[in-house]
Amino acid sequence: MPAPSSLYSTPASRLRAVLSRDRKAERHFVFAVVTTGVFCRPGCPSRLPREENVCFFDSSDLAVRAGFRACKRCQPDSNQPGEQQAALIAASCRWLEDAEGAPSLQKLADAAGLSRFHFLRVFKAVTGTTPKAYALAAKARRARSALQESGSVTEAIYEAGYSSGSRFYESSAQLLGMLPATYQAGGKGEVINFAVGECSLGFILVAATTKGLCAILLGDNPDRLVRDLCARFPKARLEPGDGEFEKRVALVIGFVEQPVSRFPLPLDLRGTLFQQRVWEALQQLKPGETVTYSELAARLGQPKAVRAVAGACAANALAVAVPCHRVVRVDEGLAGYRWGVERKRALLLRERLCVQPA
Repeated sequence: MPAPSSLYSTPASRLRAVLSRDRKAERHFVFAVVTTGVFCRPGCPSRLPREENVCFFDSSDLAVRAGFRACKRCQPDSNQPGEQQAALIAASCRWLEDAEGAPSLQKLADAAGLSRFHFLRVFKAVTGTTPKAYALAAKARRARSALQESGSVTEAIYEAGYSSGSRFYESSAQLLGMLPATYQAGGKGEVINFAVGECSLGFILVAATTKGLCAILLGDNPDRLVRDLCARFPKARLEPGDGEFEKRVALVIGFVEQPVSRFPLPLDLRGTLFQQRVWEALQQLKPGETVTYSELAARLGQPKAVRAVAGACAANALAVAVPCHRVVRVDEGLAGYRWGVERKRALLLRERLCVQPA
């Protein structure tokens, strides 16, 4: 346990912290009650003791050596972060999800009984993202729900917690992947061109909106690939690509067969803020370069978000363009590729051969 700060260096200041259940003091000392033989954290929710029965220790170890036993309610002998800090962060997440306006970082930290810096670090370790990004994602979920249930886009915007329509429209493309009215209609009216071709990895489906490619799917059955596309865009109008579109498909197949440094076509990426960050990081990898899930999480500045990174890779709908095949396990194993481990192995081998000096 850290040495006490000047704020909690005297018995009087420590007693004030106990009587006010000051959680910020929990990193600096514990208190014991001589009549019960129990020691607690300053923020323990149990009944407050009499002042004359309280003594203080700089650490849990010192309290144990003095013959006191740990409180079963606040568990002062347990390590943090852990279950208690996870519970604090869960409470913060519920606040962010329910609040009309996102609470400030200082308010969140005060409620958790932590400093701003420590709260931010723990929040990122537990959730894999920042409070601000979490609040944005929660607001986006509310917006999606409101757009599906409300009678008008304007009504949905305010139900989702936005203070003005302009602020929502500014972020709607990133949050929803399309305009609010289009999302409310379930993508109805959006035109997606597609075509199915063949490459050395089997069948390949390429689909695009006016913004860019929105899907590159690999598989053994062309009908199944089309059904997959329909499931992704259930109310969009799917149209077979024309001659010009076939040229784009040829470019994609060419990239599969002979990968170059950059994918040659624009993309229409649709996902959460965190997923898009992962996909952008993947696009920075060079052909033949691999990273582990933990390394990729570290590059994003969120080393504890390994599972979230793996989830973003699994959600990727743009094979080879967003090269999730370049992410491997710590032991360099190739498990975890949605289009099959053999395709992943073939892509990596092909890239390594392409980047070898002549």
